[in-house]
Amino acid sequence: MVSLWLPGDDVGAFEALERDASAVMARHGGRIDRAVRIDRASAPADAPFEIDLVRFPDRAALDAYRADPAVLALASRRDSVIARTVILGGHDEPPHD
Repeated sequence: MVSLWLPGDDVGAFEALERDASAVMARHGGRIDRAVRIDRASAPADAPFEIDLVRFPDRAALDAYRADPAVLALASRRDSVIARTVILGGHDEPPHD
């Protein structure tokens, strides 16, 4: 799970960056399974802008994605578009019916 905070209101630049990063993710078997935009009207002031559920086939694929020169080339754009990122690892669990 990846929580993302924006430094301002440039949602278009954020979405463009996510599209570019997602294309690189796909080359490593990764994808954003779900993106949830936080409702600013009902959220605490310190809530993230978006929470993404990101999936890779294994840790090696994630590490390869992070080391990919295409991802490294996105770093300066990322720094201008995303103010803060919190990454939490996890695993699937069955629903609690």
